[in-house]
Amino acid sequence: MDITKKNLLILHLTVFVWGFTGVLGKLISIDAVPMVWYRVLIAAATLLAWFLITKKNIKISKKQFIQFFLTGGAVAIHWIFFFHAIKVSTVSVTLVCLSSFTLFTAILEPLIKRQPIQLSDILIGLLIIVGIYMIFKFEGQYTLGIIFGLLAAVASSLFSTINSTLVQKSEPSIISFYELVGAFFWITLYRLYDGSLLHTAFNLSAQNWFYLTLLGTLCTSVAYVAGVAVMRTLSAFRVALITNLEPVYGIVLAFIFFQSKEQMTGGFYIGATIILASIFLYPIYKKRKNQL
Repeated sequence: MDITKKNLLILHLTVFVWGFTGVLGKLISIDAVPMVWYRVLIAAATLLAWFLITKKNIKISKKQFIQFFLTGGAVAIHWIFFFHAIKVSTVSVTLVCLSSFTLFTAILEPLIKRQPIQLSDILIGLLIIVGIYMIFKFEGQYTLGIIFGLLAAVASSLFSTINSTLVQKSEPSIISFYELVGAFFWITLYRLYDGSLLHTAFNLSAQNWFYLTLLGTLCTSVAYVAGVAVMRTLSAFRVALITNLEPVYGIVLAFIFFQSKEQMTGGFYIGATIILASIFLYPIYKKRKNQL
């Protein structure tokens, strides 16, 4: 197997693992805030161990540390909203709402980078809005989950846009590590404020510990490192296209694990199809436009 085919397989497996994150969020029986606290703790510790084994230099400047640390706050908010959305609705609803990340990026990226908003981005955004409206209309019982899913997409768009600038000067794995440390710090502050950390006994069930370990290692640290590594030989277009399969994999996995609990109305699937079709067609359109 040549290196390109090997990396394509690794990328598909990585995206499949990311899609499994939503299922784990539903299986873990603790609330979103402590779940993310455990996740970033395990993930940061795993990455630190990897750095020590590979003897990687992770020293950064004070300015970089502050940037990564603050961005970690947005990462924490994204994951907390994402898992809370799953808790109050379903994995399918949350993943489809999270796909609106493309819409919010089309708005936030030009604002942050001081670039003009492209007409194609607006059109794709309008299609995604139509899809979201369909889901709101036919799945009204999950309104709270839809709202938190959309908020998770906004937070994801924010830190991804910031990272697209930071990654020009720093290695992705180092950025990830310090952002995870930052996320852990900000969540710890919040848990000290609301008093929940003072009552944490770490006496979770063996099942919860198993799922949290999978979430923190395989679905976060390992998947992240693998996802970054394949970018050395695969084009950004191909990576973007395959990454768009995450909600598809996630919805299929959720249906396998939870079956009837993940069954939705016809209106949901129409809205989901509009959103997913939009995010799949978007990179194809952009590539052809750039070739003209």
